[in-house]
Amino acid sequence: MYVRRKIRWSVIFAFSWHMVIFYAAYSSLIVFVFHYLEHKEINIAFPFLPMSVIGIAVAFYVGFKNSQSYERFWEGRKIWGGIVNSSRTWAVQCLTYVSNLHATEKASDEELKEIKTRLIYRHIAWINALRIHLRKPSRFTIEKKGHVKTFHDTLHAAYHEAIDCFIIKDDLSSLLAYKNIPAQLLRKQGEEIQQLVDRGLVDDFRHMEFMHLIETLYEHQGKSERIKNTPFPRQYSYFSRLFMWIFILLLPLGLVGEFSQMGHGFTWLAIPFYILISWIFSTMESVGEYSEDPFDGHMNDVPMTALCRTIEIDLREMLGETNIPEPLEPVQDVLL
Repeated sequence: MYVRRKIRWSVIFAFSWHMVIFYAAYSSLIVFVFHYLEHKEINIAFPFLPMSVIGIAVAFYVGFKNSQSYERFWEGRKIWGGIVNSSRTWAVQCLTYVSNLHATEKASDEELKEIKTRLIYRHIAWINALRIHLRKPSRFTIEKKGHVKTFHDTLHAAYHEAIDCFIIKDDLSSLLAYKNIPAQLLRKQGEEIQQLVDRGLVDDFRHMEFMHLIETLYEHQGKSERIKNTPFPRQYSYFSRLFMWIFILLLPLGLVGEFSQMGHGFTWLAIPFYILISWIFSTMESVGEYSEDPFDGHMNDVPMTALCRTIEIDLREMLGETNIPEPLEPVQDVLL
């Protein structure tokens, strides 16, 4: 997520310089051809009124796409806001609900602390596993089989780096055999809570509270997976770009006609105006394009890594730990 108040011109230039060069070359070619054919009494200029009608239609279509793309981003951010709150609730429940109050076989203070730490650490592993799970490339981003192998190698390394240190009792190698590691971590949470109920370390009422919260966490995961696995409707994404390019390619034919009415030398003004108008439309279209998938790890996506670190800090502070990592800072104004 880009966190600077004003977008740096270096970022804008990095995304648009190649398009600006194309617009300059294309419009220069049209103006040159217009002047060349003008001497032969051939007019390639279009009336500008149809161009303006097409531009208005494209603007409405691109605006609708941008609105829906932002809705996907904002829903993803709300889901992760719910994960933050549910994570804090999970830690509080683990610290207060697990006790010897109704135990048939009392546990020592050291064992109780180990159980609570294990439950909370496994939850930290879950949020990081969910982050990695959601950032897996979809079929739209994997086009060659060679990329698939590279991706899976990177995926296993990411799981080892992110969750290995938080899995106290579980075997990460066995978890990697599953396609949905976050779902399996929540299952293990439920199994351990049931074992605690059998020992009397958690009573029936608090068991229901635990299971309700696990159900809520599954809902958060399912909602995130719904956004991840349901691509932005291709008809909106594809035709938005197609209509934009139709407008951009026809636009200089209308501009040269308009500026030629001001005088022969004014026709060259079509070039800077064409570059400006085309850049605006292509930027509008790109804003929606880059916001379609809020979990892909791009600069405008939900900052899941930073949110995971925030949750980790809160939960480990609740455990009374002092060796806690610092919050993530933006790198080049981007918070991942």
